[in-house]
Amino acid sequence: MVPTAYPATRPRRLRSAAFSRELSRETRLAAGQLIQPLFIAEGPLCGPVASMPGQARLDLDQLVAECRALAALGVSAVAMFPVIPAELKNDTGSESLNPDGLIPRAIKRVKDACPELGVIVDIALDPYTSHGHDGILDEAGYVANDITVEALRKQAVVLARAGADVLAPSDMMDGRVGQIRAVLERDNRHNTMILSYAAKYASGFYGPFRDAVGSATALKGDKRTYQMDPANTDEALREVGMDIAEGADIVMVKPGMPYLDIIRRVKDEFRVPVAAYQVSGEYAMLKAAAQNGWLDEKKVVMESLLCFRRAGADMILSYFSKQAAAWLKDA
Repeated sequence: MVPTAYPATRPRRLRSAAFSRELSRETRLAAGQLIQPLFIAEGPLCGPVASMPGQARLDLDQLVAECRALAALGVSAVAMFPVIPAELKNDTGSESLNPDGLIPRAIKRVKDACPELGVIVDIALDPYTSHGHDGILDEAGYVANDITVEALRKQAVVLARAGADVLAPSDMMDGRVGQIRAVLERDNRHNTMILSYAAKYASGFYGPFRDAVGSATALKGDKRTYQMDPANTDEALREVGMDIAEGADIVMVKPGMPYLDIIRRVKDEFRVPVAAYQVSGEYAMLKAAAQNGWLDEKKVVMESLLCFRRAGADMILSYFSKQAAAWLKDA
């Protein structure tokens, strides 16, 4: 049957050829928008992360080699996470203040080898505490906000002096960004950036990460008294607004894919640099499905990263960053 009228507008015309799809593409992904999280360890703690196939706890020599490879692929920065021996952990996480500790030494090694590569380090106590929480507990087992912030201020100075480019408070204590910014200014660290985990949710998607850094078995209770309720969106805007007012240069939404709506709201409301974290559980799910032949790994990884960009993320922390950068280079 021949139609009596034809549509004047046919959106499919722009999809009909590769060149027109390229010319009309609204969102683009580049290696320079990617950040690779890395786990750092020493001695017997090094080795593969069972729940994150393809990821490993690297020693310092392996770390330097990996950073050189990432820089060659055009990845802009790495985010480093320590794996600390149990004998160095205690209730207050005091090893986090050691200027000769694992992360200060790792920072110096990476900056010496790859000065152009950005180095991001977490400001939080959970890798260092015997109880697995991001702060110091009071007598009732509650994470004490202000005492924790005092420890985080000290940790921030240690890591800034070691040469970190970006400090990333991931603890979700109230007021910590302002306190860190103030102590950095007093220490003449005016250009040390703060990437705040501003909207970090109490998510079930963090399990493989906790396995990787060794805090899963140590964790007593959960983190719902300081990380955000997954049901809330307006609260995320309040948290982000507070951190920006306190001096954050970049704000992060974590986890990533289940929280694309939060990324979009944050970008629309504040128009500041926004980071998304494609967390360990997201990585593990995609890897497992790909290894079982249920999904095409390259297609779903690149689609997921593009979706972060489309939602408003300016930069993405992803365990797929190195592979994605290689795919982009070969495209």
